[in-house]
Amino acid sequence: MKITSDNDSLAENKVLILYVLARSQKPVTNDALYSIVRNAVDLNYFYFQQFLIDLIDSKYISCYESQTQNIYSLTEEGKNTLDLTLDLLPGIVKLKVDTNFKNDIETLNNAQSIVSEFTPISENRFEVNCKIVENNETIFEVKTIAFSRDQAQVIVDNWKKHASKLYPKLLEDLTK
Repeated sequence: MKITSDNDSLAENKVLILYVLARSQKPVTNDALYSIVRNAVDLNYFYFQQFLIDLIDSKYISCYESQTQNIYSLTEEGKNTLDLTLDLLPGIVKLKVDTNFKNDIETLNNAQSIVSEFTPISENRFEVNCKIVENNETIFEVKTIAFSRDQAQVIVDNWKKHASKLYPKLLEDLTK
């Protein structure tokens, strides 16, 4: 797809982004939005980002930064534009979005609720940050230092796998 010459694809993809945001009925992260759009059509990530910028500049989408990434929602002007342009979106694309939407959103929401990452401080020290996020709000967070990259990775992996067991236990211990 050539971004400069294929005006139909350009418009279709922008309408698709508006359509996904309208279907979500709540703010969506950049990763979640791209994943849902990507499941419906073959769209290059850089084109996707440019389309988002265009839609934000046109005031069809609002964007705000959460602690970890940008969050997008449809504006009133975006809803009106979607109503006027929805016919540009092929039925098969709408069907793909509608068919996969609930599963995509649930999977991405679950993945986003448990976050863990590490950042090098020096050659032998890594800051590890583990948290639980619900509705774009951090409800639990713990930071620690690991003394090797391997140890940091083990902590990150264990938090991702076992946060649902560790969190209630930690909360219970902290509130005794």
